[in-house]
Amino acid sequence: MTDKPQPVPATAPTPITRIQENLLARSERRLLTWICARLPGWVVPDLMTAVGMVGAVMVFAGYIASNWHEDWLWLSIAGYAVQWFGDSTDGSLARYRQIERPRYGYFLDHSCDGLATLLVLAGIGLSPYVELEAALLALAGYLLLSIHAFLRVRVLNEMKLSYLNAGPTELRFLLIGFTLAMMAFGAEGPGWFGSISGFDIFVGTCGAFMIAMFVQQTLVTARRLGAEEPSRNEEWRRRD
Repeated sequence: MTDKPQPVPATAPTPITRIQENLLARSERRLLTWICARLPGWVVPDLMTAVGMVGAVMVFAGYIASNWHEDWLWLSIAGYAVQWFGDSTDGSLARYRQIERPRYGYFLDHSCDGLATLLVLAGIGLSPYVELEAALLALAGYLLLSIHAFLRVRVLNEMKLSYLNAGPTELRFLLIGFTLAMMAFGAEGPGWFGSISGFDIFVGTCGAFMIAMFVQQTLVTARRLGAEEPSRNEEWRRRD
């Protein structure tokens, strides 16, 4: 009778260094600590993750419904607040209570972030204010920066949460302001660029900027890794 192979116990992952340099980081951290200290015991991190996804669906639904009336954009604005509350509180609550599940939390949180980003930008592109192509360019840029952040975790054990002193919270404020501008200017946009909507130019420019930032950050990280792991081609040639 052969012995059955025993499962290999999972090893604890090395703690990831979080790099968060956005303008509101300190104020937001104090607010989240205050909130976590007052949440009842039945509120768990997974519930807050679900709340964040509900907020993203609200954002999407508000933009879609704005095809019938602009007042539905208030639903999107409320959705940004709900999405911030859930998305920012889930990990903070786990760390506050010291009940982290690093691999599970990392996987679930960033999977939901990707889906939430899709809902937000798809909603913007399916609204009467922004062409879908411009919104998809912005989605591509955001996801490329996300991919870069995930790759840094693998090769540098660092999680970069902000670029140019802006992170997810600052981006939500920007999107809320953008939504208010939709209500102020209407579906035709500011009209400063002739037949091209100012909304399309703004969203498309943001997408192109994020793609350029991804290229720049890729070069910076590649140079850093190259210095830490010098090429061994000359050594190989000498052996040959």
